[in-house]
Amino acid sequence: MTGVQVGRDEVRISAHNVGKWFGEVIAVNNCSLAVGSGVVGLLGSNGAGKSTLFKMLAGLIEPSHGRVRVHDHRLRGDVGWYRQVGFCPESDALPEWMTGREFLSLSLRLMGFDKKQVNEKVDYWLDRFELTVAANRRLGGYSKGMRQKLKLAQALAHDPEVIFLDEPLNGMDPVSRKHTIDLVRELGAAGRTVLVSSHILPEVESMTSDIILIDRGRVLAEGSVTEIRDKISEHPTTVALVSKNDRQLAAFLVGLPHVVSVQVQEAGRVVVKTDRALDFYQALPGWILSNNLNVEEIITLDDSLEAVFQYLTEE
Repeated sequence: MTGVQVGRDEVRISAHNVGKWFGEVIAVNNCSLAVGSGVVGLLGSNGAGKSTLFKMLAGLIEPSHGRVRVHDHRLRGDVGWYRQVGFCPESDALPEWMTGREFLSLSLRLMGFDKKQVNEKVDYWLDRFELTVAANRRLGGYSKGMRQKLKLAQALAHDPEVIFLDEPLNGMDPVSRKHTIDLVRELGAAGRTVLVSSHILPEVESMTSDIILIDRGRVLAEGSVTEIRDKISEHPTTVALVSKNDRQLAAFLVGLPHVVSVQVQEAGRVVVKTDRALDFYQALPGWILSNNLNVEEIITLDDSLEAVFQYLTEE
């Protein structure tokens, strides 16, 4: 299932037959992928090789073999291109003696911004992450959620085109999580490339439907959740249609292309299994209109990241 570009427009992040091992441990094994603009989730369980692949794509570590490029540049050989890259690490190693304002200012000065630009950007991002009140406090006194927001601020303050966010919602309260999810989606809609690494399925699903699934060091699948789900032919997609005329609807659906089974349940619910979900979803509105069928609600019962990941990783 690999080899599909994830995201929109031209390729901005690419990997070709990338592998990484530490001694006798193979962390990543011959991964190839291509990522365009928009938000893309890099999803895998703990120990799947997700963080290692993420760090290779961001230019933080060298692959043992294969090639990684950002805008067709090798970051570790063309360090000027790091100006176009933002990185929020999962690990927390902030300088405890600095204040939030000092840390963010230093990050921007290292990127080459002048004093006026630094002050403007620091004020904006401290306000955006609701850290203005704590701006002059030392980082040693910041809560985990505050530290996480400051890490995100430094990843975004220099206005990068390609952004790597490793477990970006760690330690945040519900309100901050919602604001951050909205910000990530905003960045993707503005044409940035945002690669979000996480092992928590609902987090990724709240930000994007475009995903890269990795397990045991291998890329299992790339694309939208629905596209990937549609290719798992041994597990037909289950869809529930709610209708006042459930029996009429069920009778119509029986025998249609790609409909594996139809079952009428209680409360006007018709459960359909289809082995070609994309074709089914595309044809359904036309069927409903041309045949005067009543459908009040369509519910996909297993077209979720959790179901897709379970199907792909099961032995």
